[in-house]
Amino acid sequence: MNTTASTSFQPGMVHLVGAGPGDPELLTLKALKAIQAATVLLVDDLVSDEIVAYAPPTARIVHVGKRGGCKSTPQAFIEKLMIMAAREGENVVRLKGGDPFIFGRGGEEVEHLQAAGIRVNVVNGITSGLAAVTSLGFPLTHREHAHGVIFVTGHAKPGDEGTDWRALAATAFSAKLTLVIYMGVSGVRRIQDELLAGLPASTPVAVVQNASLGTQRHAITQLGALQQTIEREGLGSPSVIVVGNVVRGVQLVADGQHLQTAHG
Repeated sequence: MNTTASTSFQPGMVHLVGAGPGDPELLTLKALKAIQAATVLLVDDLVSDEIVAYAPPTARIVHVGKRGGCKSTPQAFIEKLMIMAAREGENVVRLKGGDPFIFGRGGEEVEHLQAAGIRVNVVNGITSGLAAVTSLGFPLTHREHAHGVIFVTGHAKPGDEGTDWRALAATAFSAKLTLVIYMGVSGVRRIQDELLAGLPASTPVAVVQNASLGTQRHAITQLGALQQTIEREGLGSPSVIVVGNVVRGVQLVADGQHLQTAHG
């Protein structure tokens, strides 16, 4: 396996770099160094312009938009671009929102690059699920409220049945787990209905859009009113849905109706 934790940013390598949730101040030092050393950057749609601005003025920047529910650059084409640029001796950075290994297709890209004989360096970033709850002042785990956390996608691969939400709800209830749902807004009706098979309608829920950015908005509600809250507040992608008792830290009312909406 030729992935490496090296801080060397050499020609002919590909660096899968996590840009974090969007706030440039949440970049790691290693991510910043990788961006500053890049000669070619393949940038996801969710990476902010402020972060891309750290690239050298001579770097070639290719936008390869990846946003749930929108038209995206085919994954195979992105992988082909990375391989071609690395073989030409470029210092390639694949700049991804959040973390490359949490719903960022980083694992697929590592496999394809290694199969092509390309050296790969992975630089972690803060995932939006963590940034979202931190921005509201509550944790993902808590000794009294949550013994663990599950990160899960609400967007299934075409032809895949996707997550068994009923089984997941039963597990979360019995094991006291927090659920962090990425890309779940478009399928929220089904997610809510099936989670209610194993979790009480009063289970607190937070929905955070554009976590860590100046445009961040959030709503605190209960599972039984999740879809209604998202529709009323006009919350859309990219949003993270957090389900579990840790949300009680910011819950203002316990009647299942609209609890709180904050902007910025």
